[in-house]
Amino acid sequence: MATQMYSVAVPNSPDIPGEGKPRRSVLCPDKLVENYPSIKAGATITTLYENFLEGVLRSDGGDFLGHRPIVNGAPQDYKWESYTKVQKRVTDFGAGLSHLGLSPSDNFGIFSINRPEWTMSELAGYMYNYTTVPLYDTLGVTAIEYIVNQTEMQIIIASADKASIILNLKSTLPTVKIVIVMGELDDALVTEGKDLGVNVVSWTSVEASGLERPVEAVHPTAEDVATICYTSGTTGTPKGAILTHKNFVGTIGSFHMMAKHGKFFIPSCADIHVSYLPLAHVFERLCQSVMISGSARIGYYQGDTLKLLDDIAVLHPTIFVSVPRLFNRIYDKVLAGVKAKGGLAAFLFNRAYNAKKANLRRGIIEHALWDKLVFGTIRARLGGKVKHIVSGSAPISPDVMDFLRICFSADVYEGYGQTEQAAGLSMSYRGDLTPGQVGPPQLCTEVKLRDLPAMNYTSQDKPFPRGEIMLRGTSVFKGYFKSQKQTEETLDAEGWSSTGDVGQWDAQGRLIVIDRVKNIFKLAQGEYIAPEKIEAILAKHFLVAQVFVHGHSLQATLVGVVVPDAETLKLWANENKLGDKSYEELCAHPLVRTTLLKELTVFGKESDLKGFEILKNIYVTSEQFSIENDLLTPTFKLKRHQAKEKYNAEIDRMYNEINNN
Repeated sequence: MATQMYSVAVPNSPDIPGEGKPRRSVLCPDKLVENYPSIKAGATITTLYENFLEGVLRSDGGDFLGHRPIVNGAPQDYKWESYTKVQKRVTDFGAGLSHLGLSPSDNFGIFSINRPEWTMSELAGYMYNYTTVPLYDTLGVTAIEYIVNQTEMQIIIASADKASIILNLKSTLPTVKIVIVMGELDDALVTEGKDLGVNVVSWTSVEASGLERPVEAVHPTAEDVATICYTSGTTGTPKGAILTHKNFVGTIGSFHMMAKHGKFFIPSCADIHVSYLPLAHVFERLCQSVMISGSARIGYYQGDTLKLLDDIAVLHPTIFVSVPRLFNRIYDKVLAGVKAKGGLAAFLFNRAYNAKKANLRRGIIEHALWDKLVFGTIRARLGGKVKHIVSGSAPISPDVMDFLRICFSADVYEGYGQTEQAAGLSMSYRGDLTPGQVGPPQLCTEVKLRDLPAMNYTSQDKPFPRGEIMLRGTSVFKGYFKSQKQTEETLDAEGWSSTGDVGQWDAQGRLIVIDRVKNIFKLAQGEYIAPEKIEAILAKHFLVAQVFVHGHSLQATLVGVVVPDAETLKLWANENKLGDKSYEELCAHPLVRTTLLKELTVFGKESDLKGFEILKNIYVTSEQFSIENDLLTPTFKLKRHQAKEKYNAEIDRMYNEINNN
């Protein structure tokens, strides 16, 4: 029986020293996808505005955007607006922006957590060919100033709390003239703006002005800029990736073509997506664009991730898109709960889990008995109706991928992409239950691996080629805004974009992300360390919530900063006569540190970490790594440089302890 291949070498591609052959999905070996066909005979979707019209057409007047009104501090049931209603509001709001002075190709900022007005503002930009520039909710004052001033932004659409931030920064934002406030507008904010020379108006008043005086929209072409999306970055100032309508539609078209071949899904009116990943990031914006293309409903969270599961319980999403950090937490909580229960409950869970895991190897994700008897309560954590789970933003461990398929009986996909490709680089296929891979290239891109001899990764490696992941195609960005030097560092003359990630082709032509070029460091004895790989393994330990691994080039060993899991630490404390201690007191207790270090040493060895990858000392803290304390990006990636700066004293102390013993 022939091995099923997921990608093939590009026909007639030249042999280039130091590089592997470019590969494309087996579904499009000869031509990359640039768009997709409408359900309207003879029509083709080429822009994000046309993508919205496609959603309106497919919806047949069905619901589109939903939010939970807060009454007397209590969230209510979801309130929905239809595709046709939103289309009218978007048309009016876009016209209102025109009355405020916006012309086609002009930019405006959006500064808010996810909410219906965020999406409607963006759709207005698509309809009237304005360029959206999202401001990250927690990007930091310096970065906000940098983005606003670099783009010479005059109009910012913001929630009331973010509008206050903009007004507080007005002295350093000379171009800002108008702030449009989502939701209720406080008179004090209007007065403050007036004193600063800023016209503060409500979102609904802009909408009303467009209703009163319609403006004929100048719709975009595929080559027009849809957005300048600034990368959150883990170091340095943010870079504004210039993304066109074609970049996004190429990726959306890839999903449609994959669905046509039964390798993915296109949502319908019956599907619901919960929107909580930051809309300022390209991943969630692409997800929403795909949802819109199939006329799915989009329900927004309240704005507090701690209440996300409450929102999900009310919303009952059928599609759940998230990042490994959240999936890892679900995995840890479930397994810790099973261990705590013990007895018959643990026996049944393990028997059910092992039975379903064996079935995964035969391509089966459902089990009539175990799904109802054992996994029903776990499935209820995500609302009980999830059919499709998508993980993106960072690598997810094979164990967690298996866990999601076993416990939720859902199709689970792992995607891989970056801001610079409108999040469209590769995606695993429906029915392929092999964990640890991110599928073949998206149908809009071709991918090759470039040798990294300093890291011992080459395209000639046996049994599988390895190297830096490079791509070219429809989804690849035009360059960085006003940053020619950085553009030339990322994009070459032939359109190949470097990712900074290290990949490997498997035997079936699927991509595996194995390393990060910039996050590799060398220890004193010459061993290369990939800290993210080690962190992903150690974070699966039931006592660990978060971990930061660090190594110094002048040292021969690794150290780490560990944030314990509050619930499981409490259970451990009860068993070790420390049950009267608070979480903060436990984190500071010497026994917790020594126990955690021993546990992680054993766990690391059991997980096949090499000797030089084992932590030799740790610092335990009760302070979570978060966006708010600038240790995580908006997509929950660890800011390694900031973490090193924050814990520099502890790192030095840990190395002193190692070297003095």
